[in-house]
Amino acid sequence: MFRVAKQTTLRDHVAVFGVGVHSGLSATLTLHPADADSGITFVRTATADQPEREIRADVRAVTATDFATVLGDSSGPLCSTAEHVLAALRGCGVDNAIVEIDGSEVPIMDGSAEPFVAAIDQAGLATLNAPRRFIEVLKPIRVAKGEGSAELRPYARGFRIEAEIDFSNKVIGRQTCALDIDPATFRREIAKARTFGFMRDVAKLWSAGYALGASFENTVVVTDDGVLNPAGLRYSDEFVRHKMLDALGDLALAGAPLLAAYRSYRGGHRLNYAVLSALMADPTAWRLVDAQAAAPRSRGHAEPVGGLVAPAYGPEVS
Repeated sequence: MFRVAKQTTLRDHVAVFGVGVHSGLSATLTLHPADADSGITFVRTATADQPEREIRADVRAVTATDFATVLGDSSGPLCSTAEHVLAALRGCGVDNAIVEIDGSEVPIMDGSAEPFVAAIDQAGLATLNAPRRFIEVLKPIRVAKGEGSAELRPYARGFRIEAEIDFSNKVIGRQTCALDIDPATFRREIAKARTFGFMRDVAKLWSAGYALGASFENTVVVTDDGVLNPAGLRYSDEFVRHKMLDALGDLALAGAPLLAAYRSYRGGHRLNYAVLSALMADPTAWRLVDAQAAAPRSRGHAEPVGGLVAPAYGPEVS
């Protein structure tokens, strides 16, 4: 992270196509280059019923976090399930991009960020003539909701995620993982982790209008006795790694890379959003610095891509 002193964008545009895991509706998502200091912007293409809409991807644009992160404004939601493409952009070190979508939900693809990483690689990265800026966390910020908690704290070596989940389901149980995040680590350790859900929640989710596009091709399906997907897991602890993927995407809504350690216990989209909102609301808790000022002070701190139906996101209890 620190070796890249300049901002980046995409070298070319690239598109992916798929269905939304909750809506079940098809959508094409196109990533475009963007100017320096523009950040990540979502653009919903015009339809017969509404004009084109544009929203900067930051914490103020979050309108819901029930089963996914939804971005919108006072006129209503623009798109849902933004977290995986945001994680891919942040994880691959893309500072500026336009995310154009012609539907209401970002395609779930295979349930991970890997298809978006492949699209970013296809487009390539370009360096811009502007310094990369970071949000440096200056003091701990902690939130708690029920049995879950989340904390951002100062961390001079870059960005770190420490996650712990604890399910009564014996297939998942208690899992922990902690990683310093850079593009290589993200690609190797997090990007392939897929969303997961519980077979027992199918009827409830469907009746609420969720998981209508879920299948074994995009969701790890868990029962009381095992994983139903024929190919099994991609990581032995894929469940906690997917929580880390979601956290990376949600925290990308800070608007710049974080210099911080993020600790999550039984976390999810609500807690990710809550702790980022708390940070942004306290001007004494963070500052904006460029790449040179953000260099580590010491080592002691800590073309378009596209079964059986199964559930997607279960309730956020981890």
